[in-house]
Parts: sequence; structure tokens; C-alpha cells
Amino acid sequence: MTANLVERYVAAWNETDADARAKAVAELWSENATYTDPLAEVTGHAGIAAVIEGAQGMFPGFVFTAGETYDAHHNIARFTWHLGPAGEEPVVIGFDVVELAEDGRIARVLGFLDKVPAA
Repeated sequence: MTANLVERYVAAWNETDADARAKAVAELWSENATYTDPLAEVTGHAGIAAVIEGAQGMFPGFVFTAGETYDAHHNIARFTWHLGPAGEEPVVIGFDVVELAEDGRIARVLGFLDKVPAA
């Protein structure tokens, strides 16, 4: 498992074209992968793509970037990510734990939100 996983993960979250996003999700996540964070709990490619589309809708024009933290062992990785206007201070900061399936794709994501905008 390499930091390249984070680059591909962030790229999937930034993909605004629905067809390209569906392809990125299928390449990165296993068929029955789960994604759980404080705002969503979904299973499968369509559910994950819908969560990504929903995040983009909540924060139009914002981009996801890799954060400073990355650590991995066995088939598990953890990393931070940022969301905000390109080149500016992030509005949202998160921390995800990813478990990989035997084929190297993501089987499970457990997401946490460390910084969120005030309501």
C-alpha cells in the first residue's frame, strides 16, 4: 500500500463528471465496499459515487487535497485530507481509515471529520 492510494482517492473525490467518477470508484473500491462517515453510511459503487456527488454539491468549486498524515501497515492505511477553495485554507479537514481487499482495491472506509464549518 502506497501514498499513491491517497492520490487516487482524492482524485475520485474531485471528479465532477458522473461517468468518469463512476469509473474511478469502480477502479478504486471493491464491488461491496462500504463507506461510513458522520454524514453517510453506504455500500457499493453507486452509493459511494452518490456520497462523492453529494459532497461536491455541498461545497461547489472546492477541491479535495491530501493532508499531511499518511501511515499504513498490512492492508490498512490512515490519512488526512483537506477540502476548500484551491490554494486556500481548508474549510473541512478529515481523517480516513481505509482497509484494502485482497485485490488491492478499497473494501472499507471509516471517515472522521476533524474540522467542519460552523453552522
